Amino acid sequence: MHWSRWGDPAHAGPLAESAHTLVDTFIGTSDTPAVDPADVRLSAPLAPELLAELEAIVGSGHVLTDHESRLLRTRGKSTPDLLRLRAGDGSDSPDAVVRPSTHDEVVALIDWAVRRHVAVVPFGGGTSVVGGLAAKRDGYAGVISLDLQRFDKLVEVDRTSMTAVLEPGLRGPAAEALLAAEGLTLGHFPQSFQYASIGGFAVTRSSGQSSAGYGRFDSLVVGLKVATPQGTLELGNSPANAAGPDLREVIMGSEGAFGVVTAVRVRVRPLPEVRTYEAWRWGSFTEGAAAMRTLAQAGVMPTVLRLSDENETAINLAKPSEVGGESAGGCLMITGYEGTPAAVEAKRLAVTAILGGLGGENQGADSGQAWSDGRFHGPYLRDSLLDVGVLVETMETVTFWSNLDHVYTSVKDALVGALGEATLVLCHISHVYETGASLYFTVATKASDEPLPQWLAAKAAASDAMVHNGASITHHHAVGQDHKPWLAEEIGPVGVQILRAVKAELDPTGVLNPGVLIP
Repeated sequence: MHWSRWGDPAHAGPLAESAHTLVDTFIGTSDTPAVDPADVRLSAPLAPELLAELEAIVGSGHVLTDHESRLLRTRGKSTPDLLRLRAGDGSDSPDAVVRPSTHDEVVALIDWAVRRHVAVVPFGGGTSVVGGLAAKRDGYAGVISLDLQRFDKLVEVDRTSMTAVLEPGLRGPAAEALLAAEGLTLGHFPQSFQYASIGGFAVTRSSGQSSAGYGRFDSLVVGLKVATPQGTLELGNSPANAAGPDLREVIMGSEGAFGVVTAVRVRVRPLPEVRTYEAWRWGSFTEGAAAMRTLAQAGVMPTVLRLSDENETAINLAKPSEVGGESAGGCLMITGYEGTPAAVEAKRLAVTAILGGLGGENQGADSGQAWSDGRFHGPYLRDSLLDVGVLVETMETVTFWSNLDHVYTSVKDALVGALGEATLVLCHISHVYETGASLYFTVATKASDEPLPQWLAAKAAASDAMVHNGASITHHHAVGQDHKPWLAEEIGPVGVQILRAVKAELDPTGVLNPGVLIP
C-alpha cells in the first residue's frame, strides 16, 4: 500500500472539484501535504551481527533494512498513524523486515528474539487502525517486522467437512481466488478486504460486510496453528467440544501478543451462483434499526444487512442530485443475497415481506448495486480530505438493542462536544445479532494546527461515552494500543489479571508485539 495513505498508490488522488467545494463550504479546507517519503525519520537499522543471525534463519534475500521496506511497515492506517507519518515521524518503524516462509522458521525467529530480546511485530496487510503495529521499544535490543507475505498458500480443502486450511499471509482477494478455483468461498468481505490478511482477520476478530449471512471471521475459524515462545500450539480437532475453555478464543483477538498464527482452518461454502442487492428507505434511523432487529430475531437474515443514518444517507449514499435535497431524507438500508437462484429468491421474498410490512420503501436494485460497486472506495476519500486539512476518522462499538439509541446519541454528542459544532458525524449499522448490533461512526471536522491531539481528545471522549454507557470499546477493530485504557475498564481488574497471566505464561520475556492489547 501507499506509505502515507490507504490502498493502491495508483488510486490516490486529489479531492474532486465538486466535493472540494462542498467540503470547503461546510467545514473549510487548507492544503496540508505530506512530507517526501525520503524525509520520514526512521529508527536505526538492526545491528549487523543480529542481521546476520536473521539471514541464517530465513536467507539473505528475506531480511530487509532499506528505507522503503521499513517505511511501508511502519504503523497501520488509522488517521493518527497517517498524521504522524505525513509529518515525517517514523519513529515506530521496524529496524528490519524479516520474511519467513515456514512454521519452523517462525519458531526459530521467536526463539532468536527471546535470546536477543528483540521485539517481534507480526505483519499481515498493515491495515490496523488501533495502533496494533506500533510496538513498545524501550528495553529491547530492536524491533523486527515479521512479515508473513510468503505464507500465501491454500494448503488443504476438505470438501466433506467443508473446511479449508489457509496460510496467514494470504490477502483477502488472493484467498478468495484460490477458493473460487475450487468452487468455494470464505465470504469474508470487510472494507479492508483488498489488503488485509487471513492471519490478521483471525487475530483481530474481523467482521465483514456479509456477516449477516456468513458470520464474523472468528465464527468461521475452526482450527489454528500458532508458534509461541513456549512451543507450537495446534487447536481445533473437531467442530465443537467440551474439552475445557476453547483455546482458539484465546488466540483470536490476541493481535500477535500471544503467538504468531501460521495456519488457519476455516469453514467454507459453495461459491454463490447469484449475488444481488436491494435498497430500502426508512423514515428514521430508529425505524430502520427496529426493522433490522425484527429480521434478526425472526431468523430471516439476508447475506448483507446495512443501515445508514440520516447524515450518512445524505452524504454518502444519496445520488449527487439528491444531496441536500428533500429526496435525501430518511435512511437507506442495503440488503444483499447470495446463493443459488432459488435460495436467493426465497430469502429475498421473506425479507421483503417483513420489511414491507414494517413500512420500508423498496428502492430497487440500482442503489443497492451502486453501494456494492463502491464498497472499497471509502478510505481513499479519507486521505484526499486529509490533504485539504479536513480531519476524518472512524470508530465503532456494539451494544444490546435496548441500549442502541442511547449509545448512538451519547457518542455523537461526545464527538461534537469535543470537536465543535462544525463537525459532521455519520453512522451506520452493518453487523446485526438477535440481541444487539454494532454502530460504526465516521467523523469529519476542520483540522486544527495540531490535528493529532485534537483527534486524540475527541477519541477519548467518544470512547468514554461508549464504555460508560454500557457498550464495548470495539466490535471488530480490535484493541491495539489505542483502546487499552477502555479495555481495562470494560473487562475489569480480574479480566486484566487473566490477560496478563496468559501473556506471562506464553511470552514471559514479552517479545511478542509488546505494548499491544495487554492493559
